[in-house]
Amino acid sequence: MAGDGDCARCCFSFVFTSGLAALFLWLSLRPSKPSFYIEDLSVPGLNLSAAERSNHSILFKVGLRNQMKDKGVGYGDISLLFLYNSTLLVANHTLPAFYQGHGKTAHRIDAADAAGVPWSAAVAALTANGSVRFGVRAATRVKFKIMLWFTRSHALRVAGDVEVGPSGRKLNKKSIKLKSGAAEPHNLWLTFGVATLFTFFFL
Repeated sequence: MAGDGDCARCCFSFVFTSGLAALFLWLSLRPSKPSFYIEDLSVPGLNLSAAERSNHSILFKVGLRNQMKDKGVGYGDISLLFLYNSTLLVANHTLPAFYQGHGKTAHRIDAADAAGVPWSAAVAALTANGSVRFGVRAATRVKFKIMLWFTRSHALRVAGDVEVGPSGRKLNKKSIKLKSGAAEPHNLWLTFGVATLFTFFFL
């Protein structure tokens, strides 16, 4: 009987320790989404003080932050959409795929052809209201590098609004974070393993 009790305690200890180990492993390997920021944005065609406003482009600087200290991020091509008043699509641009190391911040400075902006209406709205709004939508797929391998890819879509003033530049001096309501990515195998171990433990 004593042997049976020792065996039960040993089994209990093994299952409990395995469950804790699986939980800590899952927490340590669980990736978090990188953050997208509009660090700067200007529309030269809406600079009311300029003598010439023939530059129909949107100039922008995007920041991408990987806050994970132990995981890299592989980005697919990043699709950027620009919308006047957050509804009318006026420009699109694609940033090429790249890899981002642990805890790194990447910056991309580029320009998008914004011929679709209703320039006369935008200048009138800017003159009357002191600002106009541009929506920015970003979409890509990301893979997380954990040690020597990459996870499967996850869709990532974020969005935000930028107020542009009479100078044609972003009014908010701070970087604007693009947000998403999508759930955090997770590792299905680790989740399944943790659930199995804890189910076995409670049984």
